[in-house]
Amino acid sequence: MGGLQKKKYERGSASNYITRNKARKKLQLSLADFRRLCILKGIYPHEPKHKKKVNKGSTAPRTFYLLKDIRFLLHEPIVRKFREYKVFVRKLRKAYAKAEWTGVQRLKENKPSYKLDHIVKERYPTFIDAIRDVDDTLSMCFLFSTFPRTGKCHVQTIQLCRRLTVEWMNYIIASRSLRKVFLSIKGIYYQAEVLGQPVTWLVPYQFSHNVSAYLSTHNTRAPACLFELKLAALSASLARVISSGQEEEVELDQFPAEGEDAEQLEARQKEQMQLEAQKKVFEGLKFFLNREVPREPLAFVIRCFGGQVSWDKSLCIGGTYDVTDETITHQIVDRPSLDKQYINRYYIQPQWVFDCVNARLLLPVEDYFPGVVLPPHLSPFAEEKDGDYMPPEKLQMLALQRGEMPFKAESEEEEEEEEEEEEEEEEEGSVDEEMDEEEVTEEMNLKQMEQQRAQGKALSVKVTPGKMKMENKMRLEQEEKAEEKRLAIMMMKKKEKYLYDKIMFGKKRKIREANKLAAKRKAHDDNAKVEKKKKKAKKQ
Repeated sequence: MGGLQKKKYERGSASNYITRNKARKKLQLSLADFRRLCILKGIYPHEPKHKKKVNKGSTAPRTFYLLKDIRFLLHEPIVRKFREYKVFVRKLRKAYAKAEWTGVQRLKENKPSYKLDHIVKERYPTFIDAIRDVDDTLSMCFLFSTFPRTGKCHVQTIQLCRRLTVEWMNYIIASRSLRKVFLSIKGIYYQAEVLGQPVTWLVPYQFSHNVSAYLSTHNTRAPACLFELKLAALSASLARVISSGQEEEVELDQFPAEGEDAEQLEARQKEQMQLEAQKKVFEGLKFFLNREVPREPLAFVIRCFGGQVSWDKSLCIGGTYDVTDETITHQIVDRPSLDKQYINRYYIQPQWVFDCVNARLLLPVEDYFPGVVLPPHLSPFAEEKDGDYMPPEKLQMLALQRGEMPFKAESEEEEEEEEEEEEEEEEEGSVDEEMDEEEVTEEMNLKQMEQQRAQGKALSVKVTPGKMKMENKMRLEQEEKAEEKRLAIMMMKKKEKYLYDKIMFGKKRKIREANKLAAKRKAHDDNAKVEKKKKKAKKQ
């Protein structure tokens, strides 16, 4: 015998979800407190698979949460503190209305507060878990550290975020953990490797902000408090790691390997050597920053890779040497001309520093002189796969990393290209003449043979010595592989054949798109060359 039959919408997926209003009433919280609690605990709304069933047949738009998540929130001690704070606000308003100033002072002294330590430990049980999820924390703290000190955001919050971000940058400099930098419209993206985990964060540019009061106080105060506590705990732990020397230099063990294992081991060793070389890219170099360049990001990046950097002492404290120091190797400027220049140093634009970091080597400075049109700033986060379009600048950088292609002056390249074009035209002319002569002789022979057939004469039989043909082993291997592949495709099942056709169609489409981009780039380069020639002709 079965139990009582359940009504409609009381079983299955309908019983696993709860609407936001019902969850808020169940917890006895206001909408703002409910949002703050969900942010702190890391609970997010869910989209049911069968929304109409969960919504009891209605199609009205509603926000749903998992019922088990709301039950989990019922036992959270912060919920009680939120209720106490609600009562505190009500009593404070009443005391202000009655002008009971002693009561107001007493209530402010006994203002309810709560701690987030247990939430941090609950969400991140291990140190590595906290590092893996520190990206948003860093981005939020760097954003708050750039806010103006106005009444729209607490000054203590801004100062704390600034202190924590400076501590984080000092750790990255001390451990030389920075790997990638990219300048985007949103800001500067950094990626570091902390205890083997990649950490990416965004730092906004140093511009003035018009901060909305609603944005800063209601929407971001709760996550900011949690992120501050989390980053403070991380900074303390990482400082202990550096002081105790736990993060030692990683050395790969040498094991005897064969075949693919040996290739993988070689690739890892090569990658490790490149990382070690990247950490010392700016070692032995002394930089000086002009007033017009962004001081903090450049100083941070240069110091992360072993370089020395200074700036004008009137601009900010911390400058260790003046512009007149003769040991300066590079001066970073962002203006077309300078009044006074020194012979024993390079004058470069700021992009050179970031491109050197991403290329893992010192790039030639000729393309980054003041007033020169800069090369495109390539994203180090983009990884091209087989068949993808790769810009010529990326190919050039890869060749430089392998030490294959030396740089040449533009004039020499243009002269060589013109000479090559002339040689190609001459060769094509000679080849065309030879082809024309051969075609004429063949046509004459064919006409003679046709005339003999028409007259019924027997064709003259000639015995000519044979020619030995050399078999191309590479071509034979390719033909065998192609035949094996064709037979394997023929033996496929219908579903496998359909899937294979879809994969090949996607690859062909990717190749077509890459060819289109390459053709566009070639047309752009050709137009640029034509314009350069026109400018030279006008000058002459």
